[in-house]
Amino acid sequence: MSDHSLIPLDQLAPGAHAVVRVLRGGADFAGRLAAMGLAKGTCIEMLQNSGGGPLLLRAHQTRIALGRGEALKILVEEECDEPPG
Repeated sequence: MSDHSLIPLDQLAPGAHAVVRVLRGGADFAGRLAAMGLAKGTCIEMLQNSGGGPLLLRAHQTRIALGRGEALKILVEEECDEPPG
């Protein structure tokens, strides 16, 4: 994996699957995401990304809504070995 294959979560198209690779926030941010089921190595599916407003994604069997600012701090790789749930 190279940094060139990573994109911010807010650029992922609806229906796409990806793996969370980098969390750019601090420990509190990473801990809050982990409590929601979103951590490094997690396979996700983008459910809604209309280009404005919050994003809706699935991680494991949970739907998670994130603001665009949060999504910019999450870098993903557009490949996933297993579907998110």
